[in-house]
Amino acid sequence: MNKAKRIEIFERLSKAIPEPETELNYSSHFELLVAVILSAQATDKGVNKATAKLYLVANTAATIYQLGETGLKNYIKTIGLFNTKGRNIIKTCKILVEQHNGEVPQTRNELEALPGVGRKTANVVLNTAFGQPTIAVDTHIFRVSNRTKIAPGKTVLDVEKKLEKHVPSIFKLDAHHLLILHGRYTCIARKPRCGACVIEDICEFGKKTSD
Repeated sequence: MNKAKRIEIFERLSKAIPEPETELNYSSHFELLVAVILSAQATDKGVNKATAKLYLVANTAATIYQLGETGLKNYIKTIGLFNTKGRNIIKTCKILVEQHNGEVPQTRNELEALPGVGRKTANVVLNTAFGQPTIAVDTHIFRVSNRTKIAPGKTVLDVEKKLEKHVPSIFKLDAHHLLILHGRYTCIARKPRCGACVIEDICEFGKKTSD
């Protein structure tokens, strides 16, 4: 895929999705961090349902740490892998309180040093909270990048590196959410809605559907 086609794809996606943003509910950098940790292998809707109750009771590193693992798990037990996630969040809260004055750090190395925070989670936080042009490759972005041939790759890191290289600079800040939302609602996994897709005629997917 050439540069001109990539520019056209992102221009169209930007017009179709004028306000690309996360569908996770949050009101602080810390709330976003917790929500993103919880969202691994879970739906945003399920996470929002759990955090709506949790954040009314505790929404800072100090207050969630005070809940303890058992207290926290009572709020997140409807989310997949809640035991591991709860344990990691409590450990992360302890580090934030003791080393970062309760604040979410703004560097990749510091974020990835937090339990439960890998490269993808760090990228989401850096992009969404701090406005850095990072692209977290989740299942939607991986699928869209390979289907359209915007940034084909065999691994998540391959796709991320190609997106960093090929996404036009003007769209890099929004590319993460543009691709996620496109993959979540149009370029869906089992039967992509090609007939309703704004980039159908320039997408290089070879098995387009009529719906």
